[in-house]
Amino acid sequence: MKTKITLLLTFLFIGFQTGFAQQDEECMSKLSIFHEYVKAKNYDSAYQPWMDVRVKCPKFNNAIYIDGEKILEDKIEKSSGADKVGYINDLIKLWSERETYFASKTPKGEYEAKACQLMFDNRDILNKSDEELYNCFDAAYKADKKTFTNPKSLYTYFSLMVDLFDAKKKTDAQLFDKYDDVTEKVNDEVKIYTEKLNKLIEKEEAGIALTSKEGRYKNSYESYCKAYDQISGSIDSKLGGRANCENLIPLYTKDFEANKGNAVWLQRAAGRMSEKECTDDPLFFKLVNAYHNLSPSANSAYYLGLLKDKEGDSKAAIEFYEQAISLQKDNFEKAKLLYKIGTKLKARGSYGSARSYFRKALSASPSMGKSHLAIAQMYASSANDCGDTTFNKRAVFWLAADEARKAARVDATLSKVAGQSVANYMAKAPSKGDIFNEGNAGKTINIGCWIGSSVTVPSL
Repeated sequence: MKTKITLLLTFLFIGFQTGFAQQDEECMSKLSIFHEYVKAKNYDSAYQPWMDVRVKCPKFNNAIYIDGEKILEDKIEKSSGADKVGYINDLIKLWSERETYFASKTPKGEYEAKACQLMFDNRDILNKSDEELYNCFDAAYKADKKTFTNPKSLYTYFSLMVDLFDAKKKTDAQLFDKYDDVTEKVNDEVKIYTEKLNKLIEKEEAGIALTSKEGRYKNSYESYCKAYDQISGSIDSKLGGRANCENLIPLYTKDFEANKGNAVWLQRAAGRMSEKECTDDPLFFKLVNAYHNLSPSANSAYYLGLLKDKEGDSKAAIEFYEQAISLQKDNFEKAKLLYKIGTKLKARGSYGSARSYFRKALSASPSMGKSHLAIAQMYASSANDCGDTTFNKRAVFWLAADEARKAARVDATLSKVAGQSVANYMAKAPSKGDIFNEGNAGKTINIGCWIGSSVTVPSL
């Protein structure tokens, strides 16, 4: 009896589900054995007792599948040839068995995508074609899009579509539709982690220290955002020039009549043409107006603003941009919209108005570090215009550096580029020698023109 109680406490300690009273004693014993080997990373010794439990008691405990994955991954890494193929296929089989016996703990999209990725990573030894692999990912995506979230697998999925397009096995429409599918999925995942991250950044910005647990969460959220940011860039690079105006315009012109009542198609087509700077073509006007008439939204109002900007009617453009902002109720999407408008205003030199939109973007999404960088760039560009002396002109770079530091603080994906910006701006700011010669250490300098701010000279 004492032995049974000890075993029960052991399993509670390692977090496994209980209910062993009616289970086979041999499976209970061997599970304990192989789990201890796995904890010690002694996968070779774990293999046989694990296989015994897997075959005899497949429903016994989810540890069979959690530990089994580690055991087989080790076998795959250390083997070659036919043995490696066998272990790869067995790992895929194990995930299938896990879904059979522990369906609630085996999200379909996640585990089917893992199997597809494993086959892709070993495509040569498995002799898998692009078509077979794409169909595998496509089936996983369609089976459970919600849990198909792995950044690497999302990229692989789209990359295979591009390869099939280049091989003339997929059409332009299929390529662009899949690009929209995958980028929207990436955006959805970024939104989830950004909203979680924003809550923690708001707390920090309010001067409240994060708990150690919150700090770990913040690191995790930043890691996910960084991974999706990298994948997003890779997806755009993979698409490359295939989605240029020369390809988009004839495709959307051909399909317009059939889709002019399809709000999703119109939104995607207008969005793609906007991103690729195809807004001078009359087709963009047709797409935007059809979309706005069918489904007035923040996006359609924004596109109408773009059209007014193209016409040189800045006042009407701003009115549509403001309409877009008022229609957008989601803070994550609103921040993106505000940033786009700020970028438009920045490009035409309306720095004061642009800064206002960038700051509104930060209010909606505090982790949007690129808004801080944009403000820093405008400060730096205005140094010669906003200072009344050589020293004060160069002092503007302190303001720019401060904004760049904020970018790094709130957005880990920008740490490198923000750090480079800070170094660049500080190199242009007054040196210690300049401060000594001016005799103004610790004094406050008022910066004029559109900046309308002040900066304190560092103490020596």
